[in-house]
Amino acid sequence: MSINKKALEFYSTQSINEQDKESILEVLDSDYLSRGPKIQQFEQKLGKLCNNKYAVSVNSATSALQLAYEINGIKKGDLVWTTPITFVATSNAALLFGAKIDFVDISPETLNICPTLLEKKLKKAEFHSRLPDFLTVVHFGGSPCNMKKLYDLSIKYDFKIIEDASHALGASYKDKMIGENNFSLASVFSFHPVKMITTGEGGAVLLNSEKDQIKALSLRSHGIDPTKSLEINKKPGWYYEQSELGYNFRMSELQAALGSSQIERLNQFIKKRNVLAKYYKKHLAVLPVKFQKILPNCVSSYHLFTIELTDKNFSRDELYRFLKENKIGCQVHYIPVHLQPYYKRQGFSDGMFRNAENYFKNCLSLPLHQTLNEIDLQYVCNKLKDFFSKS
Repeated sequence: MSINKKALEFYSTQSINEQDKESILEVLDSDYLSRGPKIQQFEQKLGKLCNNKYAVSVNSATSALQLAYEINGIKKGDLVWTTPITFVATSNAALLFGAKIDFVDISPETLNICPTLLEKKLKKAEFHSRLPDFLTVVHFGGSPCNMKKLYDLSIKYDFKIIEDASHALGASYKDKMIGENNFSLASVFSFHPVKMITTGEGGAVLLNSEKDQIKALSLRSHGIDPTKSLEINKKPGWYYEQSELGYNFRMSELQAALGSSQIERLNQFIKKRNVLAKYYKKHLAVLPVKFQKILPNCVSSYHLFTIELTDKNFSRDELYRFLKENKIGCQVHYIPVHLQPYYKRQGFSDGMFRNAENYFKNCLSLPLHQTLNEIDLQYVCNKLKDFFSKS
């Protein structure tokens, strides 16, 4: 078996088969390219997977985050805490509502929000009478946060939890699927091409009640009432009512058809990613690198496989260049949000969240996706060994 050099050029990428292509052609031959039956089919499959029937698909995970915040009552001046190790969308979506943002440092082991540091920050915030209204957790790399501990703190300090599960479709926490919302008010998924399944672009929000679902459906499409009440049914067929100010966050039929096809292979994808991650851990254990810790009784979706350099004689940026020169896709996830120029103008600065900053300086995501195999990873591991063997 030869090395898949093309696939190795990407840290993650989509896997498209004939069934996926046929599902899209079926839509092109149908009467609906938008607002047709494939949307509902995809939402039903997603809900079944997550053991949560209140799934609403949208055009991006960012849109899903906005819906999650709005449906759960975010308002101007509210305080939202989240992790600095995430994509900027997690906090940006809250800022769009006029909320204020602060961050909770990560655990150096799990790379997720550290419950101990969160509790310490909450005690200080309580003393100053400025507790958060929301905590938005991120299951970084597909590895679930310690949701029970975070939930217990939410009860004690009275804040709402939103799960940014963009990395974590197919992951589970103590035998419960991420998206089931056992410890949160909403979960958000991404279907970008680098994620576990793709709809090209797209996202979804998983909610906790039919009322919230109907609200999301309305907001998704300009605030137009998605239900057919008795009064509306008495009107002509062309009649509709806009009951609130909403958005155009709709997913297309083409995207939903691709998602419905892809989701049938999700378990296969997750198993493959876990097998490959295990291979990396076994064959890179001799190198001066550290791996993300997965909590007991959890299954990671392994959206990312990250390493963290532990020997200061080696440079992350030099390793990045070395791998790129050898046509090996790698990436940095993430530049801490509080170090972005926009957030520095809001008062954040270097040194505020040291665990996140230390991780950032030494981290690198290696190629991990379902189109790779162990032969491909052997090549990556050998190149890594070559790099670290340099004096």
